[in-house]
Amino acid sequence: MREEARVTKEGKELQEETVSLAVPSHPKYLYVVRSAVYPVLSSAGFSRSETRKMVLAVDEACSNIIKHAYAGDTTKTIWLTLTLGGDRLRIELRDSGKKVDAGKIAPRDLKDIRPGGLGTHFMNSVFDSVQYDTSGGEGTLLTLTKKRS
Repeated sequence: MREEARVTKEGKELQEETVSLAVPSHPKYLYVVRSAVYPVLSSAGFSRSETRKMVLAVDEACSNIIKHAYAGDTTKTIWLTLTLGGDRLRIELRDSGKKVDAGKIAPRDLKDIRPGGLGTHFMNSVFDSVQYDTSGGEGTLLTLTKKRS
């Protein structure tokens, strides 16, 4: 864990804590992600219900990276960074795979009953902001943010 201090416009010091993790793009390592994310979120003041939902959403995001960005290639890496600062949580997931077309990512209509495809809907319902950035050299940066209650 890394701690940094930033100064706000009001001159107050804002502490940020950052936890970073790199895991292989194999589904068997998703438990490592869940095991790392859960205690960070639960100690950050989120309710048990919020924490569980956020962990599930991060798990779903990693699964999407494995399936879509890496096309099932288990030799790649997923980089995860959790940053707690002030009243906000920011989770960044980066891959080096196929860039996502953010315009094509839309939650499926919930009336369309069939297995799978609800990850985007779930992430949008759990987090205050879900943003995809493909402007970097390769891959996609997914940023999930949530304000602490």
